[in-house]
Amino acid sequence: MASTATPDPPRQPLSGVRVLDLSRVLAGPWCTQTLADLGADVIKVERPGSVAADGRRSGGDDTRGWGPPFLKDRAGADTLEAAYYLGTNRNKRSLTVDLARPEGQALMRRIALQCDVFVENYKVGDMARYGLDFTSLHALNPRLVYCSITGFGQTGPYRERAGYDYAIQGMGGLMSVTGPARTEIADDASGGGPQKVGVAVADLFTGMYATTAILAALRHRDLTGVGQAIDMALLDTQVAMIANLGANYLTTGIAPQRMGNAHQNIVPYQVFEVADGHMIVAVGNDSQFAKFCEAAGRPEIAKDARFARNADRVRQRAVLVPLLAALMKTRDRADWLEALEAAKVPCGPINDLAEVFADPQVQQREMTVQMPHPLAGSVRLVASPMKFSGTPVQYRRPPPLLGEHTAELLREVGLAEAEIAALREAHAI
Repeated sequence: MASTATPDPPRQPLSGVRVLDLSRVLAGPWCTQTLADLGADVIKVERPGSVAADGRRSGGDDTRGWGPPFLKDRAGADTLEAAYYLGTNRNKRSLTVDLARPEGQALMRRIALQCDVFVENYKVGDMARYGLDFTSLHALNPRLVYCSITGFGQTGPYRERAGYDYAIQGMGGLMSVTGPARTEIADDASGGGPQKVGVAVADLFTGMYATTAILAALRHRDLTGVGQAIDMALLDTQVAMIANLGANYLTTGIAPQRMGNAHQNIVPYQVFEVADGHMIVAVGNDSQFAKFCEAAGRPEIAKDARFARNADRVRQRAVLVPLLAALMKTRDRADWLEALEAAKVPCGPINDLAEVFADPQVQQREMTVQMPHPLAGSVRLVASPMKFSGTPVQYRRPPPLLGEHTAELLREVGLAEAEIAALREAHAI
């Protein structure tokens, strides 16, 4: 008779790795959520909190209060869990500790002895004041991988400055190439000038680079037995992610300018207005351009010597784009999408998020996940994009309530009930 027992879920890539996470807001939590999705046991350390009579809350990750919107409870009322926080903290456990108290600092050192990774995004020097810097913890646990995430890094003239994504997008050059082209606007003061990206990309990219660095350091640690410090800076990451535009400048000495929705190096690769709205055409090579012109009913354009090669199209942008723009306005979006997709010309609609999550491809790829939640019953979150054949991402825990796992975690690391009670009495947890 066949067994009816449910098989154990496959071991995840980072099963057995314990992460002590002293980060908050976005770059650090984005990194540690990725590690948690890969199976790491992430301990999210937060300030103990309280709620005033008027509903205002102190303590915990700042993003818990970055709303509305807030998660609704079973009765339909707002909870104290902002959607912002929910999107970056699944698969973690929350431990509340007051790092300003010596007892809290000693507790962190005790827990760090049993961890593989330490992540923090405090100001430069803060961890040393608490005795939680890399040098101090490395002496206690030489195998520890220690990742610091700051705005400007541990060295340099700006190292003590606070770093915020918006400012970093400006300082790191991204806003100089984002927004309408200067010829498209009359006055930058009208709001049509440099633009930030709609999500905090400097934070998010820093979180992903930090994840990669941590995984590499763990690999090195497993080979050598020795951990190391990782110094991640938002500004460094922003400069790196300028990518081809940085290479353009370093090659020519000419700073790229804002191009609106057009591409610096490829034509046509931009948004076009159509009869009933807008869409994207993303021609990547000369063959695709010929197919585009054929689908548009104007094959002779691709044969014109001014437009035959991409380099020529970039040089003749001012001539070619208005010609194509007039063509695009003659048909509606559905007609263009059908024709260009049939011709295998890269193109796409400009969806709002309601359309994104209703898209059959997004649904087929299971890019949302429903998780149980102690206050709301369940919470719907954006899923991980990582698809593994043998060790799929597991959604083990919803974003934790503030301090939800404090006692559980302290027992796991060996504290007796009397020790836990003493820490509570001292307001250290």
